[in-house]
Amino acid sequence: MGFVIPQKIKNLTDKFDQAGAEIYVVGGAVRDMLIGREIWDWDLATNLTPEEMKKLFPKNSFCNNVFGTFSVLGKDGEIFEITTYRTERDYSDARHPDKVEWGKTIEEDLKRRDFTVNAMALQANPSKSPLDRGDLKIIDLYGGQEDIKNKLIRAVGDPDERFSEDALRMMRAVRIAVYIGFAIEEKTLKSIQKNAVKIKLIAGERIRDELFKILESPTPAMGVKMLLESGLLAEIIPELTEGIEVKQKGHHIDDVWNHNLKTLEHCVSTNPVTRLACLLHDVAKPAVMKGEGEARTFHGHEVVGARTAVQIAKRLKLSNKELDLLFRLVRWHMFTVSEVQTDAAVRRFIRNVTPEYIEEMIALRRGDRLGSGAKETSWRWEAFRERIGEVQKQPFSVKDMKIDGHDVMEVLGIKPGPKVGEILNKIFAEVEVRPELNEREVLLEKIKENNDN
Repeated sequence: MGFVIPQKIKNLTDKFDQAGAEIYVVGGAVRDMLIGREIWDWDLATNLTPEEMKKLFPKNSFCNNVFGTFSVLGKDGEIFEITTYRTERDYSDARHPDKVEWGKTIEEDLKRRDFTVNAMALQANPSKSPLDRGDLKIIDLYGGQEDIKNKLIRAVGDPDERFSEDALRMMRAVRIAVYIGFAIEEKTLKSIQKNAVKIKLIAGERIRDELFKILESPTPAMGVKMLLESGLLAEIIPELTEGIEVKQKGHHIDDVWNHNLKTLEHCVSTNPVTRLACLLHDVAKPAVMKGEGEARTFHGHEVVGARTAVQIAKRLKLSNKELDLLFRLVRWHMFTVSEVQTDAAVRRFIRNVTPEYIEEMIALRRGDRLGSGAKETSWRWEAFRERIGEVQKQPFSVKDMKIDGHDVMEVLGIKPGPKVGEILNKIFAEVEVRPELNEREVLLEKIKENNDN
């Protein structure tokens, strides 16, 4: 089979070949090459140590990784990572090896890798297998090519051992499967189910990174279903599983769990926090549920849900900005889009969501409606966007008025204090309802009217 290796990689491998060293393309790059997917990351492995590689690339290179990853900066700023063959032993924290030693052969290096589809190496030595002939040799010790043919994610060797070495590999199995449209091989899946509790040994930010990659995939809802089937979801976001078989009333056609999934499925935003909000927007319905059948209610689920989402976000170590977005989306997702809404109602919506997050909120609400079985009404959303734009041209807060605290103090002859703010807020309450009042002369008269000294 012929493979195309870009010139930028040939330029690197030539250096190794001229030095008589071994160099292989490894990992996901080989997998994606065989599948026919575009390759974004070209990982390379060699028998040279970082110190020896530094002699080949004395400039524009660095190594700050204790596990032997050497980085070369390309002409266009792209960074290429080249790892020394290594063997690993003992994983007391279920994440990192306690001992790493340089390996002597590519076979040793492949043995430590996670899944068969990632445990292949493509020979990249021009003198041994000319790159321009396209007949490069693939080293495949664990049946990776066969698993690609069968569209399976299978652990290298004993899956229990692989997941004991690094528990995060369980989430990575789901992430890789959902990205390339594969299933998890039965023995590997059973091992994940058996070892799922070990994911709690992994730092929240590591779990978050893998979860976000799953949510950013082309089929995020499928990824979440795989997390449920594997037992991992019950360990990382158990609150979501409480919605399974919790039936809803009215226009809802699914239970809470499936509605959350469908909302995620219909989300047009690619922001992983917005997609997480889609998944969590009704997370508190089981907790606030009252009544049965058509009489069942979920009053206040958005308020309780926002608090629950924050708790989940803190476990996953979201940044403060990400946490703020998640909170606002879940807390205020129960808004309506109607031609009869007053400008004041639209302004309240904008204040609650903030202008920065409006498009993300619309993406969630649109997904929520479509996930409930409603028909697409894109014209209504466009009209709502226009309305938001028009409303924001009007006075939006006290600072948008054509008077300020200095005017209040000057007109009334008072000193700085709480009374200044009280008068400004009282006047703004009128301006918010009647924007045409926002004229300086009119507002100066309003200040006089509020002089109750």
